This record gives sequence, structure tokens and C-alpha cells, in this order.
Amino acid sequence: MTAKAKPHTLGLWPRSLRSRLFVILFAGLAVAYGLSFSILFIERYMSAKAVMLGTLETDVATSIAILDRLPANERPDWLTRLSRGSYRFVLGPGESGVPDLSGRAAEIAGRIEEAAGHKFPLRVELIPGDGRRLQAHLTLSDGSPLTIDVTPRGVMPIAEWLPYVLAIQMALLLLCTWFAVRLAIRPLAQLASAANALDPNRKSAPMSEEGPSEVAHAARAFNAMRERIAHYLEERVQILAAISHDLQTPITRMRLRAEMADESVERGKLIRDLGEIERLVQDGIAYARSAHGNVEKMSRIDIASFIESITYDYQDTGKAVSVISKAEGTVLTKPHALRRILSNFIDNALKFAGEAEISVERRDGNAIAITVMDRGPGIPDDQLDAAMQPFYRLEQSRNRETGGTGLGLAIAQQLATAIGGSIRLYNREGGGLAAEVIVP
Repeated sequence: MTAKAKPHTLGLWPRSLRSRLFVILFAGLAVAYGLSFSILFIERYMSAKAVMLGTLETDVATSIAILDRLPANERPDWLTRLSRGSYRFVLGPGESGVPDLSGRAAEIAGRIEEAAGHKFPLRVELIPGDGRRLQAHLTLSDGSPLTIDVTPRGVMPIAEWLPYVLAIQMALLLLCTWFAVRLAIRPLAQLASAANALDPNRKSAPMSEEGPSEVAHAARAFNAMRERIAHYLEERVQILAAISHDLQTPITRMRLRAEMADESVERGKLIRDLGEIERLVQDGIAYARSAHGNVEKMSRIDIASFIESITYDYQDTGKAVSVISKAEGTVLTKPHALRRILSNFIDNALKFAGEAEISVERRDGNAIAITVMDRGPGIPDDQLDAAMQPFYRLEQSRNRETGGTGLGLAIAQQLATAIGGSIRLYNREGGGLAAEVIVP
């Protein structure tokens, strides 16, 4: 239960490295930006609040002193001059309120009390209503009541354009994060594409070694690895070719000596064994040569005439080979390599089914697909890919007539690579195997 619950708990976490880096960078930068803005806003709020309260205390103290020294009949004329946006002076006892003050109201009340000093006893009350209005009641020197009506306002009003600036900043942050992630992930994506396309048998351009030092180092390491793999494969093929070639001379001598021996049952068996060894050596040489099939030059052929020529060659020897569909046109390819591929497919079809059918059709991108089909036993689906590997036998016996050497399809695949094409095996509906080669 625990193993199954783990992916569920991480369901919100992105799977791709690109998305994870984007989330981490954007979230980190957004939080850092938010903290910086919050600290700046709080510091500005505290500064503005300190200035406002300090100004309030000074102005109220000055205003009370002026009204106390003015004759009673002149005081109404000064009320408007001494009033400010957040408070005003009223001659009279004012309104009755409640003495319960807290938070910001208590802080403002304290400032007014400090402004009035001990000379004018002060009583500050909260006026019922919206919970923000205050009134400070005091008595001047001549016994006249004076009320200070306070309506607190925002310490630091927010500019109307500030939300738009924040939106633009977040958009820039989003864009920069995306660009940074893209710049960081692109070399990794290129390396993955190069690794997927790695084929030492194809002459392709090396991976670009430009960019930051780490990326260039990884590209150089990858190119060096590809060259080493190609060298190892070429060395392996050369060893196989050398061994196969060197074996031909002693095999020929042994065959001559066996044929010169007296007639016997053992003599016949020995000659057949030598013939099987000789065919195995020839297949090894053919496989080694197919690995370097680019020696043959490209030439343009008429595909319909080419297929008919191969078909007639088999039909002349009494083999059941037929063409069930044709495609007109010409292709630029290596004729001998293509003939060897198709001959391998046809030989396998005749070997396991006794007959072969050839289909030629044009695919998207102006490619030609040539398929050799039969109604034989086919190949298990889980062994279709393995059948293309060198020396792999579907039938594990050592009998040449049944098991073979396991090089036929490997040779065909090498030759298909040499002509820039590809081959594919798949089982037909209703039984049988289809071997397809794509000629670009």
C-alpha cells in the first residue's frame, strides 16, 4: 500500500526536469520578490506612520495653544484654518462615545494626549458607527469646551498604477525564468536526441561543441564516445573478416584431401561438413563486407523493372515467387545492396513457406516500400527484434538447412543502413511473415 501511495502524494510535482526547474526557479524568485516588496512596503508604512503621528502631535499642540489664546468670539473663524484632512476642531462638548480604544485608535489618542499636555485634561472616546472615528474632549483656559474630531485615513495610499507595475514585473519574472530554464535544458535535450540517433554505422555530423564550458565538455565526451564505439565495431568486423578469410585456405585444402580419399560413408559426411563450414565462412565475409556497404556507388534504377528482374531469376529456377502489386518510378539507391536484401528475404520465405509474394508501394515522403510476404510459421512477436541481431537463430539446431548461421537478416540490416533505408519484420494477419525494406 505504501509503494502505491507514494506516486499519488507526488502527483502535483511535475515529471519533467524542465517543469521542475521552472517551478523551483519561479517559486523561489516570486517568494524572494514578494518578501522584498513586503519589507519595503512595511518599512515605508512605518516611516510614513511615524511622520504622520509626529506631525499630528505638533499640529494639534499648536492649534490648541492658538485657540486657547484667541478671544472666544474669534475662535470660530480659525476652526477651518486649523483643521486638517484627518481631523477638525469643533467648539462645544461634541458627541458622546465609548472609552474603549485599541490598536491604531489608542495610538492616535496617545499622541493627542501628549499634544494637549497636562495643561488641558483630555478625554478621548470612540464614536459608535464605523469604528474609526474618534473625538477628544478638553476644556480651554476660559472654561470653553473644545472637541477634536478625528477621522483616521490611510497612512500611505496605494497608487493606482502600482498593480499594473506588479503585473508587468511578474510577467518579466515569468519570461526570464522560462528563458533561463530553456537555456539550461536545451543542451540536455540535444544530448538526448544525439544519443537516440546514435548509429556508428551512419556517417552523421558530430554533436556541436559550442556553448558554455560544461556543455562543450559533455559534447566532446559524447563525440569521443561515439568515435570509440564506431572504432570498436569496425575492429570487430575486421577481425571477423580476417578470420573468415584466413579460414578459406585450410578449408579448401581439407576439402581437396577429402575428395582425394577413398569412397566411404565418412568421406561423404566430411565433405558435407566442410561445405557447411565454407558457407558459414562466406556468410561471415558477407556480413563484414555489408558493414562497409558504402563502397558501392549510388545509381538510379527503375523500381518496377528491378523487381521484375529479381522475380524472373527465381521463376526461371522453378521457385514460386510472384509480384502482387507494383509501383512505377525510379529511385536512387545501391542496386547490388538492395538486391542482396531482397534475395535474403525471398530465400527465407521460400525456405520456410515454399513461396514468396512481393509488394511494392510508394509511401509518404516519396519513399518506396518493398515487402516480401509468405504464409510460413512466422516469428514470435517477442523475438522480432532479436531476429535482426547477428548470429541469432530462431531455430537453435546446428543444422544449416534449419538453423542457418543467423547472419542473413543482420546482413540485410547492414545493407539497408548503407543505402539510407530501414527494414522491418512483422507477422501477417492470418499467419506468415512480412519483411519490409524502405528505400528513400
